[in-house]
Amino acid sequence: MAAAEKKKRGMLSSFTILLILLAIVAIITVIVAGFSPDVTAAKASDFFTAPVKGFADALPVCLFVMILGGFLGMMTETGALDNGIAVLVQKLKGKEIWIVPVLMGIFSLGGTTYGMCEETVPFYALLTATMMAAGFDPLVGAATVLLGAGCGCLGSTVNPFAVGAAVDSLRGVGIEANQTIIIGLGAVLWIVTTVISILFVMRYAKKVKADKGSTFLSMQELKNAEEAHGAAAAEASKQVILTGRQKGVLVIFAFTFVVMIAGFIPIGDLNADVAGFFDAGAQYETVETPVTSDDLVAAYDDANGSTTVMDGTVDGVSTSEVQTAQGWSAFITGLPIGQWYFDEASTWFFVMAIIIGIVGGLSEKQIVNTFITGAADMMSVVLIIALSRGISVLMASTGLDQYVLNAAANALAGVSGVLFAPLAWLIYFGLSFLIPSTSGMATVSMPIMGPLAAQLGFSPEVMVMIFSSAIGVVNLFTPTSGAIMGGLALARIEWTTWLKFAMKLIVVLSVVSMVIVTIALMVV
Repeated sequence: MAAAEKKKRGMLSSFTILLILLAIVAIITVIVAGFSPDVTAAKASDFFTAPVKGFADALPVCLFVMILGGFLGMMTETGALDNGIAVLVQKLKGKEIWIVPVLMGIFSLGGTTYGMCEETVPFYALLTATMMAAGFDPLVGAATVLLGAGCGCLGSTVNPFAVGAAVDSLRGVGIEANQTIIIGLGAVLWIVTTVISILFVMRYAKKVKADKGSTFLSMQELKNAEEAHGAAAAEASKQVILTGRQKGVLVIFAFTFVVMIAGFIPIGDLNADVAGFFDAGAQYETVETPVTSDDLVAAYDDANGSTTVMDGTVDGVSTSEVQTAQGWSAFITGLPIGQWYFDEASTWFFVMAIIIGIVGGLSEKQIVNTFITGAADMMSVVLIIALSRGISVLMASTGLDQYVLNAAANALAGVSGVLFAPLAWLIYFGLSFLIPSTSGMATVSMPIMGPLAAQLGFSPEVMVMIFSSAIGVVNLFTPTSGAIMGGLALARIEWTTWLKFAMKLIVVLSVVSMVIVTIALMVV
């Protein structure tokens, strides 16, 4: 059946789905509060203010997305983005399918190393246009981003927002985790699930390229995608030559994303020599003074840089030298590479958007108007992210998330090892809908689940990966994730369509993850 013959089906919008979920959570709090003093019943005002509080809670991410919109708008205005996609498609003529494994591998690497999630939002628009130009449909572009980064997060190795937060939480309750075990098990989960997902997406991409009618997308979704990305896709089918300015813009574009990715990875903890490159040209301020640990914290906060103590221990030393490194990245964003978060990334993209406009030959008026228009185009995505976060805010404020976690932990007490791992995985799977934040889940749950595993004679390290893999699978489709809902909105794909497309894969990844962590729990 041709795509044009597909019946237009009515689907709930992402906003409506999220509002329904918010209402359900509010009703559940009222029910649970009737028999548990640990949960506060949500009032009508809690329901109505949750989206606003969610916006405030997600403000750094929302601002990041808006500035990225301005950045991508600047790229489009210069013509470099459309022409760059066209050149890529031309060079891969007949081999377009290999875009999928290469990019999914890159995104998964970002996921396993630093938890690449919200940062993927701008790639949805770019990859949607690229895949449409290559003869695929928008789903291939969205799946490349979402499943690539998602499987990386599922198998986190050194991801500070998952593994780092979990290990730190365990340390807070007196459990020292073996990082080697965590990295090894994380690598197994990462590689196995990424390979499965790549094969799944490639199979679908080949199918839809051969037969456009085999797409999962509705007629309305195809129309929306064509309106949003059709111009870029059509441009990519033409024979084009990049101008000198456009080549320069593309180099800056690639450099911008490389630095952003490096900015989120704790490079200094992994390799001091590599970190030194990113902070090349650093200026050092030396202070000779009696130093205490509190002084060092204050010095670090004031400098927003890398603080080094010379000559002896921290406390009890009469005179010491405090050297504060201020490299070029700290000069621009306030923090050196490896210590960034969304405020620093937003600053970086804002600066680079202006530079791209100048290199691309745009006038001052064009730069301002283009940036404003690009940021405005992201407002629907921003509102979806805010509404998604509002659900988490409501659960946290009423105590529902902690109540469910404690009840789940009590249910696992006394369970045998062969059942403990899959049951713990399923519990984390369910909890992840309530607490979609990876670092938030680690902080709340690990002080409870880690000691429980140790008390029963099981490995706390495996518990870390049970948590990471379960929340990783959920974050491939949960509507409470702003990154998913925002990214799908950019690709013009409804959440229900994505769920239908990815459900079989999600089931497979769930089973594979449970098998791997169960074997690990019995062996380690």
